Amino acid sequence: MATTDDFEPIGSVEEITESGRELTSIDGTPIAVFFHEGEFRAVNNRCPHMGFPLVEGTVDDGVLTCHWHHARFELSCGDTFDPWADDVPTYPVEVRDGTVYVNPNPPRDLPPEEHWTARLETGLEENVRLVVAKSTIGLLDAGVDYREPVATALSFGTGYRESGWGSGLTILGCMANLMDDLEPTDRKRALYTGVRHVADDCAGEPPNFDQPSFSTDEVAFDRLKTWFRDCIEVRDRDGAERCLRTAVATGRSEAELAELVFSAATDHPYLSDGHVLDFANTAFETLEHVGGGATTADSRAASESVAGDALAALVEPLASATRSDERSSWRQPVDLVALLEDVYGGDVGETSGLEELVDEGAGTSWSRPDGFQSILLEDDPEAIVDALATAVPEGATSEELAAEVAHAAATRVAQFGTANEFGDWNTVHHTFTYANAVHVATRRTDAIELYRGVFDAAFSVYLDRFLNTPPAPIPEPGDEDSGRDPDRVLEDLRETFDVDGEVNEAGRLVAEFLDCGGDPDSLKRTLGHALLCEDAGFHTLQNVEAAFRQFDLAEAAAGSGDDGDDEMLERRRSVPLVATARYLAAHTPTRREAEQTFTIAARLNRGESIHEE
Repeated sequence: MATTDDFEPIGSVEEITESGRELTSIDGTPIAVFFHEGEFRAVNNRCPHMGFPLVEGTVDDGVLTCHWHHARFELSCGDTFDPWADDVPTYPVEVRDGTVYVNPNPPRDLPPEEHWTARLETGLEENVRLVVAKSTIGLLDAGVDYREPVATALSFGTGYRESGWGSGLTILGCMANLMDDLEPTDRKRALYTGVRHVADDCAGEPPNFDQPSFSTDEVAFDRLKTWFRDCIEVRDRDGAERCLRTAVATGRSEAELAELVFSAATDHPYLSDGHVLDFANTAFETLEHVGGGATTADSRAASESVAGDALAALVEPLASATRSDERSSWRQPVDLVALLEDVYGGDVGETSGLEELVDEGAGTSWSRPDGFQSILLEDDPEAIVDALATAVPEGATSEELAAEVAHAAATRVAQFGTANEFGDWNTVHHTFTYANAVHVATRRTDAIELYRGVFDAAFSVYLDRFLNTPPAPIPEPGDEDSGRDPDRVLEDLRETFDVDGEVNEAGRLVAEFLDCGGDPDSLKRTLGHALLCEDAGFHTLQNVEAAFRQFDLAEAAAGSGDDGDDEMLERRRSVPLVATARYLAAHTPTRREAEQTFTIAARLNRGESIHEE
């Protein structure tokens, strides 16, 4: 029983002096007391790195060393010598009448949110997964909004990677997008996944040094846009960054900034297998997560700084991108680039022809003609470009056409033939995530250049046609209505991810679940959990996020009454989820190393024993 001043008796001075150490437990807290250099010191017995009992460690020259991974701690204050470990909590000790007392509940210097924020920064700097896992779990357990650690990781990723926006920051944005679709524990997994990929992407990279904005606010937007595109065209990174930072510094709207970036991202078709435009779209999405609520002058200034750094990080991938109009697949045996130039009114960077088509369709509402999807999926590039070019003067917006092409791209994934080489999954995946990014981008800005993204995505769908030969069957709505309990169907779906090669069964079970009246939110939570428990790579993480987005957009279109009959709606909803279940099943199971680290971190944060004490 504790005394009134919160100190507990541990043992006699004589006994602890003779043994050199004593292990005790006070209210469930394991405490190791050491006698060293004439002083009594008390620390938490669990090594903060992996939980090994520190009472079994070595004390020498004022340093406590854990025998498992050799983490070292300054004994009097508990601070670690090794950034990959953590500081071990210490406790005040007093000697009274020959008895050693310890206070098990001393006031701490930092509240949990400050402690875990500092540890998150260390985890990013040192690229230590366990530190990242413990800090992300600790922050969410402390009630910190996920947007705050996302902002920390975004700032780190843009500041410490000279080569700019890459897969790590894209994964971070994808994980932020998934948050609302996940169970609370899986939100911790998602945050851990995003942050650890940023840390890994920056490891060993030189830091980024910013270019300043121009010292003027008198440059017209159209001129900045022209300058920016010209700099990207000749791969002038520094000039492009100054133009982009000037646009941010002079308070250009989000729609204008998006127009600036997406115009350059579509000046050549399908840059770097679609990654460049997808990176740009994710950058804007990530800024939406971290930039909300900027109401004061200081917070708005901070938000502008973050936006400037995030968008500037896109310059390197834009300037160094591979250009599909320089690839033989876009030139032979059919010159797809020439077909695009006929529509654009000049070379692939032009828009005059598109502008004429858009002007002709002004004020007109477009209705999807029968067989439109079939044309997008057929083996006739001229018919594809004609269908799209005809739709524009009929009033089709870039968003409406992007939705059509995104659905066709999802269909390619859903019908991917498993007889193809495994690496070809990425071919249809790239088209799908590019088409999804174009679709989402059209909702951010009505810049005419995004019509080019629609045409580019459609031709990528065309180029992927042989990967659907023969096509895997997609169950039609109602075909899989077995009448089974949807929860039982989800159990079977979860099992497919534990068995190699259950690709078609995973897709079929998704269709069955929806046909049996299952809740799509439950399905998304199930797919999200399966994704985050695996060592999922960049593309798999992207694929699931894009599928969820396409499902949500189809739901929104249905709610507005813009998406036709019920059967069409059901197909629009189901195809992206069938597609991503098949893709996920093709890439599982993995070794699940990241999940092991996450589990250890969660147990350590809860104070659970990992080793017998």
